[in-house]
Amino acid sequence: MDTGREAMYYEAAGERIHCHLCPQDCRIAQGQRGVCRVRLNKDGRLWATNYSRCTARALDPTEKKPLYHFYPGSYLLSLGTLGCNLKCGFCQNWQISQRDAPSYRLLPEEAVQDAVQAREGNPRCVGLAYTYSEPLMWYEYVLETAALARQKGLKNVLVTNGFINREPLKGLLDLIDAANIDVKAFTEDFYRKHCKGRLEPVKETVEVACGAGWHVEVTTLVIPGLNDDEKELADLARWLASIDKDIPLHLTRYFPNYRYSMLATPLDTLKRAWEVAREHLSYVYTGNMAGREGSTTLCPQCGYALICREGMHLGQWDLSHGAQCPQCGQTIAITGSIMS
Repeated sequence: MDTGREAMYYEAAGERIHCHLCPQDCRIAQGQRGVCRVRLNKDGRLWATNYSRCTARALDPTEKKPLYHFYPGSYLLSLGTLGCNLKCGFCQNWQISQRDAPSYRLLPEEAVQDAVQAREGNPRCVGLAYTYSEPLMWYEYVLETAALARQKGLKNVLVTNGFINREPLKGLLDLIDAANIDVKAFTEDFYRKHCKGRLEPVKETVEVACGAGWHVEVTTLVIPGLNDDEKELADLARWLASIDKDIPLHLTRYFPNYRYSMLATPLDTLKRAWEVAREHLSYVYTGNMAGREGSTTLCPQCGYALICREGMHLGQWDLSHGAQCPQCGQTIAITGSIMS
C-alpha cells in the first residue's frame, strides 16, 4: 500500500499517535486514520496518505476562488486532493472531501512545472491555488510545492476552512500570498452541530494570516435558518472590520447539497445580508446567483462601479488612476495589477 510520506506535527501517545496539525486533536490507533481520513497511523508513524495525490486540476479564473481583489482578471493553476478535517453537512465538494475519489500522482516539481507552462501559454496565470477539498490536510505537499513555486516567481493561494493549529500555520506564513478563508458561521454552536469543528481556531487563522501580510478574503455560505440571522451577520462583519475593514467578504447562496436538502437561500435574504455587512465593511459581494450586481466592486466612498464582472471574468472596469476611484479619488484595496 502506498502510504504517501511521513507526516509532520505528531507525537506518540501510548499505543496511539497524537496528531497536532489541526484542532481536531486526533489520537489515532494503529491502522486507523484521523478525522480528515488522510492521516494514517502505520506501525507507530503518521503518514500523509494523500501526499502528491491529485483529484482535480484546472486553470481557473482567480475570481472563482473567490478572490476579487487579488490580481483581478488573472488565472491560477488550481489543484485539489482528498480529505477534509471538517464534516459539513452542506459540503459543496463532498465527492473529494468526504469520499475516496479517483486520484493520480502529481509530484511538487511536476505541479510547479505545469504552472510555469501555464504561465508561458497565458501570461495572466500568476501562480498556483491549493483548493477544491481542504488544502491544509495536504500540508506537506502544499509546503513543498509552495516553496518551489516561490523560486519560480509564482504566487501561492489557499482556499481553506482555516481550521489549523498555530504552529503548522506559522510554517506556511512566508510561502502563501493570498487566501480565501471560509468562515462557515459566527457561532460555536453552528460549528459544533453542522461542521464538527470550532469557530475560534478559524478566527485565529484569519487574524494571523492578515497580520502576516497575506491578501485575505472571506467567504460565508448563507444557509436559511442556520446562519442567516442579521445580528450574527453583523457580528461577523464587525469582527472582520476590527481586523481590517477592507477585507472583502463573499456571502454566497446555499443550494441543497450532500446531506442537507432544505430549500435554497432566498434572494431577499442574501440581499439583506449584503446590506447588513456593508454597514461595517468596504467590500461585500454575493455569489452563487445570477446577475452581476453582487459581483461588482463599488467604491466604498461614493459607490462608483469600479470593476464589473461577467460570471467569473472581468467585464468593464475603470481604475484609470491606478488604485484610486476616478470619481472621488478614494484608494481602493487591490493587491497586484488588474490583468486585462
